[in-house]
Amino acid sequence: MQIDIVTPFPELIRGAFEESMIRRARQNGLVTLDLWDLRDETEDKHRTVDDYPYGGGAGMVMKPEPLFRAVERIRENHPDTAPMILLMTPQGGRFDQDKAIVLSKEKHLIFLCGHYRGVDERVAEHLADAEISIGDYILTGGELAAAVVVDAVVRLLPGVLGNSDSAEGDSFTCGLLDYPHYTRPENFRGYRVPEVLVSGHHERVSAWRREQALARTRERRPDLYESYIRNMTHSRNEEE
Repeated sequence: MQIDIVTPFPELIRGAFEESMIRRARQNGLVTLDLWDLRDETEDKHRTVDDYPYGGGAGMVMKPEPLFRAVERIRENHPDTAPMILLMTPQGGRFDQDKAIVLSKEKHLIFLCGHYRGVDERVAEHLADAEISIGDYILTGGELAAAVVVDAVVRLLPGVLGNSDSAEGDSFTCGLLDYPHYTRPENFRGYRVPEVLVSGHHERVSAWRREQALARTRERRPDLYESYIRNMTHSRNEEE
């Protein structure tokens, strides 16, 4: 997968892609990730990427020209791909595991990182294929949000995780939160691992994990639990 991130502050997230899983994925040739300095696409001596909003009001708005130029330059470098262009913005659709799975099927992703008051609307209307938000809160810019999406997507690529079951069992993948996990020592300061997990009885372990996932989801995310139950009921009705 080819990933390009366009931002006026590339150093803000460069380190996030030079450690751990994403670093290994890059080293193994599973993903190529390039950061593009938006200021390199400006034409004035001050390398200006923002300007005052039409109609007045507080804050500055990111100009459309540098973003369009950056995408055009990326396309020139990758003429054989059809990239999906994603604008990171609080006005975007909520990012979740289902969207991560969809994006992991793409061959080329371009992330446009918003800043300041926002981005000229013509970028959303005529350049981006989709707008994405990672939650109902405001960040200083789209860089950290882009890093979150990249991390969630890259770990789903074949070969990135040592065990493919690691991703398949994640929270949200099956509609439920993940079950509790334990490792050695079996007894830590008097806190013991649940007996069923050291029983060696695989069917009991599977049943316990499912029960825990259901209980945890019902307690912590009742919205997910209700949706899961509705989907299960709908599936059973269709089978009948």
